[in-house]
Amino acid sequence: MIIKLAPQDIKRYNGIIWKVVIGGFAIVVLLFLATGFGLFGALPSFRDLENPKSNQATEILSDDGRTPLGSYYVQNRSNVTFKELSPNLVNALISTEDNRFMEHSGIDFQRAFTMMLYNAVGKQQGGSTITQQLALNLFSERSHNKFKRIIQKLQEWITAVKLERQYTKEEIITMYFNTVDFGAYNTFGIKSAARTYFNTTPDKLTPDQAAMLVAMVNGPSYFSPIRHPDRALSRRNFVLGRMAAEGKLSDEQAKEFQAKPLGLHFHRIDHNEGLAPYFRATIKDYIQKILSEHGITKADGSQWDLDRDGLKIYTTINATMQQYAEEAQAEYMRTLQAQFNAHWKGISLWKSVPNFKQLLDQGMRNCDRYRELKAQGQSEEEIRENFNTPDTLELFTWRGKIDTVMKPIDSIVYNKMLLRNALMSMDPTTGYIKAWVGGINFEHFKYDQVKQGTRQVGSTAKPFTYAVAMENSYSPCMQVNNVPDTIYYDGKAWCPGSSPSETKPGMITLRTALAFSQNWVTAHVMKEVGPIEVAKLIKNSGITSPVDPVPSICLGTFDASVFDMTGAYSIFANQGIWNEPTWLLRIEDKNGNILYTQHTNVKQVLNSETAYVMTYMLKGVIENGTGSRMRYKYGLSNPIAGKTGTTQNNSDGWFIGITPQLVTGVWTGCEDRAIHFRSTSMGEGANSALPIWAGYMKRVYNDPSLGIKRNVDFAQPKNGVTTVLDCNAYQQQQEGTTEADKKLSF
Repeated sequence: MIIKLAPQDIKRYNGIIWKVVIGGFAIVVLLFLATGFGLFGALPSFRDLENPKSNQATEILSDDGRTPLGSYYVQNRSNVTFKELSPNLVNALISTEDNRFMEHSGIDFQRAFTMMLYNAVGKQQGGSTITQQLALNLFSERSHNKFKRIIQKLQEWITAVKLERQYTKEEIITMYFNTVDFGAYNTFGIKSAARTYFNTTPDKLTPDQAAMLVAMVNGPSYFSPIRHPDRALSRRNFVLGRMAAEGKLSDEQAKEFQAKPLGLHFHRIDHNEGLAPYFRATIKDYIQKILSEHGITKADGSQWDLDRDGLKIYTTINATMQQYAEEAQAEYMRTLQAQFNAHWKGISLWKSVPNFKQLLDQGMRNCDRYRELKAQGQSEEEIRENFNTPDTLELFTWRGKIDTVMKPIDSIVYNKMLLRNALMSMDPTTGYIKAWVGGINFEHFKYDQVKQGTRQVGSTAKPFTYAVAMENSYSPCMQVNNVPDTIYYDGKAWCPGSSPSETKPGMITLRTALAFSQNWVTAHVMKEVGPIEVAKLIKNSGITSPVDPVPSICLGTFDASVFDMTGAYSIFANQGIWNEPTWLLRIEDKNGNILYTQHTNVKQVLNSETAYVMTYMLKGVIENGTGSRMRYKYGLSNPIAGKTGTTQNNSDGWFIGITPQLVTGVWTGCEDRAIHFRSTSMGEGANSALPIWAGYMKRVYNDPSLGIKRNVDFAQPKNGVTTVLDCNAYQQQQEGTTEADKKLSF
């Protein structure tokens, strides 16, 4: 039945409809105006739009200015530019999330009113444009309250329009990719996502890889390729289909990529991962100190936050050399630890190690578990009971981390028996540090043995005594009777010991004495030149720890860091010039503005001829002395100078090797000096440190891209060398002088 309305009824109903439409429109306008004036909460200002707040990671970059060593972050987020985005990413995002992105001005009304129709026909498009999604990512969190969500939506629309007026389409796309959460262990932004999921950079992402990452943007947990690979694969293939529908891929290409597996190269990234973790931790403290001491602040006067402000830290570390150093350490320390374990097998630490109980007590009090229990208010007795109760613990091994059940006190014993190691490598001509390995595993052992730790340096100190002698016109070919020589100093008598099996009897040259690390001849030279001058040279060479001017420093009784000792040896390779070891080049803010530039201290410490003569003497260590296994075992026959070092009871093993282009120091020992190899043949620096140096340098020499040439010799001083280095010629000269003196005496 058809109902006919009277004209007056039609007029009345039309009036009601128009009132509803106009009233609804007025309400929407009023809501927009109220939102625009901030009645429902402040909107981002133009300054906020120009400087959107996002927790951006600070990047630590290697010496090429591009390769990341790691980052400091609250959110693992590093920004990229539009040029660094693969076109596949841009195409995948626009095709899936906002196919009219290039046409609208922030709000796509056509999209908003037809999204239900799109969903009905299976295109599954939401109502928010990319710009609106960016507004939400930058300035708010999605509310679960329906009324607040409506207001929030209006705020997003207004902010989106502002963003479109303030930025280009390319900038909006870039900002969007830099702010997206990609789930998986604190991964924010496309740069971190590309690295985490595919171990690549955003510019190298293939269509299927780009499609998978874009598939995650609206549901990083729901479409996680780690937790829900089937969902991720289905969503990725949907994105590839959208790219084909929008003409960004052909149908054949889309089908080819859809047939591929996810192809993940997943790698969890955290502060313990990546190259040079010890270096990154140490330089972070240094940078914060630099910014504070120099009064370097933001424009508003607030302090820079390395975890949030997206600074760029340009360092001297060479990523390739760092990798080689870490590989060399891991390769040999596995072998050395096995030797150490076999060496101690069946031997009681309680009986063999003095004060072992005190070492365990100290280790217990220094661990996190003890501090946590103490903070909970537990008594000493309760804590000790806890440490003697079996628990599930994670331990470091050279085969990887293991979970095991053991008493916490036994885990301390286990860690005490782990050998530690550190390496630093630098360019002596610039002071630039190229590799820094502060320990064996940063996740388990945070203490940095390159710079934080100081250990007794042993025979690596001997070259400084000989250098003072060479500076005072002594000759490497001068012969000395290798017998005990007592030194009387400050009312005390001092004479070192010398192992009978390692002592070279009779008259030997100073070069031979240094090559075979002879204590008695070294003491004789110290007696001649005096400890004050030797201590002065050591300190001038950059040793920052205390060095008392006493005779025993010629045998290395003082403590020093790997950092200082490696820097000190650079004077021999660099014609007597000391360049302060440098690790930082400059600091920039996220916009590329330079905040700080590092300047290196330089000083002439030795005469250039003396430095060259010392390289000749230190070559003897490698040619036929304590470091000769460098030749016969590791096959390095190129010009190398260096010195091994072994301290009291074999507690520390050192090797510092110098070439014209690199000086590298290596130290090995246990956490506590009381625990060590029980034989010199195993604990000496030639066995515990030198092999790591050799493994590192062989890798460096075999990589031509590094420019470290194998057969380059140390350069002679510009004015030549007057010191006679040929010992046969020197002896003839000495004999001739003696005969002439005899004739003159008659």
